[in-house]
Amino acid sequence: MAGNVSMNYTSTPLQSSSKNSESGWVRWTLILIALGFLTLFLVLPLVAIFIKAFEKGWDVYLSAISSPDALSAIKLTGLIALISVPVNAIFGVIAAWAVTKFQFRGKSVLITIIDLPFAISPVIAGLVFVLLFSVHGLFGTWLLDHNFKIIFAVPGIALATLLVTFPFVARELIPLMQTQGTADEEASLTLGASGLKTFLLVTLPNIKWGLLYGMILCTARAIGEFGAVSVVSGHIRGVTNTMPLHIEILYNEYQFSAAFAVASLMSLFAIITLVVKNMIEWKTKKSILIEKGDD
Repeated sequence: MAGNVSMNYTSTPLQSSSKNSESGWVRWTLILIALGFLTLFLVLPLVAIFIKAFEKGWDVYLSAISSPDALSAIKLTGLIALISVPVNAIFGVIAAWAVTKFQFRGKSVLITIIDLPFAISPVIAGLVFVLLFSVHGLFGTWLLDHNFKIIFAVPGIALATLLVTFPFVARELIPLMQTQGTADEEASLTLGASGLKTFLLVTLPNIKWGLLYGMILCTARAIGEFGAVSVVSGHIRGVTNTMPLHIEILYNEYQFSAAFAVASLMSLFAIITLVVKNMIEWKTKKSILIEKGDD
């Protein structure tokens, strides 16, 4: 009897799918529209960036990306990513752990706050730090007395980047950990493992691909962030210009080849990020299928 029920249950979606399937010309029309849209607004601009970058030859390209200002921008961008990604990874794990493993008042408020950077403009995020840490800001006098500079310096850029990127890891982990539940952790604790050991040997392996995926997205946003960083940086050449700001300055000065040369580096990183992202997605799906097979 149970076997018959199971067969009826599995056959229903197949029958429904067969009845609701679209005709071939509808499917191909939708596919061609999607491909045409992506080609027009994504592929062609990406190709144009590389064409413009190498327009004046390899020597001009190398000169543009190896100039002192460009190297300073690249190093600063990398430094900001090295600061923001680990911090956001730690915060994301802690926030996801709190939201998914515990019941407490204000959980919905915490989730809303985590999502807040998605809703506000990055420029507003930058202005918040100006109001707090500039010379005329709330803490400006104290910072000036102690000779500590945040606005128009690396700390301000790091803070602004942290603010606009901190939701990525948490938002990837929260639904994943909600799906996994707490059964594995409870079993580990029941068997006598400590909380730290349970986290390192049970929770962390279960969320590793989601964590890496969130870190990839966080890295991409940290490297490409413009609005918040632009407000707090001061656009000081060789000091507080990240790669996006350096590209803007070159473009405004009509140094188009140099601007597109640096932009091509960012585009190359975006492509690498996309490849790594797809690899992680494939690995995640494969691990899920293996777990289902074991079950």
